[in-house]
Amino acid sequence: MRIVILVEGATETAFMGPLREHLARRLAGRMPRLVPYAYDGRIPKGAKLQRVVNDLLSRAPRADAVIALTDVYTGTGDFESADDANRKMRTWVGDEPRFFPHVALHDFEAWLLPYWDEIQRLAKHNGAAPARNPETVNHAKPPAVRLKELFERGACARSYVKPRDAGRILRGKDLQVAINQCAELRAFVRTIESLAGGESD
Repeated sequence: MRIVILVEGATETAFMGPLREHLARRLAGRMPRLVPYAYDGRIPKGAKLQRVVNDLLSRAPRADAVIALTDVYTGTGDFESADDANRKMRTWVGDEPRFFPHVALHDFEAWLLPYWDEIQRLAKHNGAAPARNPETVNHAKPPAVRLKELFERGACARSYVKPRDAGRILRGKDLQVAINQCAELRAFVRTIESLAGGESD
């Protein structure tokens, strides 16, 4: 099975490796081929998203399924909530059962917050974690902004940069820790497992 995942370029760099490692353990003998389709910014919207999805499903090498993964917080005000983002992406693409919209609430960095000890270590700062539930860290100051502030206050003497630091935060970590705390991440992973014929928790 070939699953194309539409993602922001920096998210691909940080996340696809840990995601594959997690799924390979759970989908032994059924691991799908995950193909990132990366944008250097947010994924497209409206008719452009529909064209991209249709092309991926119809042109060689054809995808068996397409998943779009976007932040709810895009800096543009396009989405009010996870439900709103999923509904809009579904509406933009239309009646295509092989398309699966998913979101990071409020941005990808929410999925890093469960590893706060590692974030503190890399930032060289002992700032408190922003919330018990990572996906409640909201638009007013989304997780990426909070990580940036912690790194800039810390003794590491540099700002948070997703392609470099997110991968370092996740390196060697059990992705199940974040899945257990983040409902949107759990839904995203369950979609892949379901498409591959695996059993989801």
